[in-house]
Amino acid sequence: MEDIKKNIEYLLLNIQNLHEKSFFSDNKAPKLVAVSKKQDDHKIDEAIACGHKFFGENRVQEAINRWQKRLDTYKDLELRLIGPLQTNKVKQALNLFDVIETIDREKIAIEIEKNLNEKIKTKSFYIQVNTGNEPQKSGVDPLEADTFINYCIKDLKLNIVGLMCIPPLSEEPSMHFVLLQKIANRNNLPELSMGMSSDYEDAIKFGATSVRIGSLLFGKRQA
Repeated sequence: MEDIKKNIEYLLLNIQNLHEKSFFSDNKAPKLVAVSKKQDDHKIDEAIACGHKFFGENRVQEAINRWQKRLDTYKDLELRLIGPLQTNKVKQALNLFDVIETIDREKIAIEIEKNLNEKIKTKSFYIQVNTGNEPQKSGVDPLEADTFINYCIKDLKLNIVGLMCIPPLSEEPSMHFVLLQKIANRNNLPELSMGMSSDYEDAIKFGATSVRIGSLLFGKRQA
C-alpha cells in the first residue's frame, strides 16, 4: 500500500529544498501536479483528503468520468490537461480543465479560439514544445515555437502563459529544460511545466514552475 500522505509531504519538502537552492529561488516554489492517469480512485480521494489541490489528466473522457462529481464537491481543485487534445474534444476540455497544457498545432489552437467565451472553465493555456523533435510525440518544433506562440497570442488572442515539454527518454533531460526555458524567456512566458517522476529534480534546477508527478506520488498505475 502506498502512503499517499507521506509521499506528498516528501515531494513538497524536496521541491521546496531544491527550489531554494536554485537560481530561481526568488520565484514561487513549483506546483506539484499529481498525475492521476489510470490511478485507483481511492488514491485520488486520499490525495484530496490530504489537502492536495493540483491534478493532471491525460485524456479528456477519462477525466470527465473521474472528476466531474469530484469537481462539484471540491470547488478549490485545479485540474490540468497534460495529454494530447483532439479537435472533437475541445468543447468538453474547455468546460472541465482549469489549464490546458498541450496546444501543439495550429488546428487545435484555432478550434480553441472558436470556442472561447466567458462561460468556459479554462482560463490559461500552455504550448507544448517537442524539444527532441521526436516524430511519435506531440508538440511544436522548437524552431517554429516563436512564430507559433506569437500567432496564438496576437492573432487568436489565447491566454498563453507558459510552455510544456516531455524530454526524450534516451537523452539528458537538462538540455531540453534549458531549451524550453530559453524559448519561454524570449517570449515573456512565466510558466514552465517540465519534469516528471524521473527528472523533476533537474527540471526545478532549470526553472520549472510546475512538475507533473505520478508514480512517485501514487505508486504504479493500473496497466
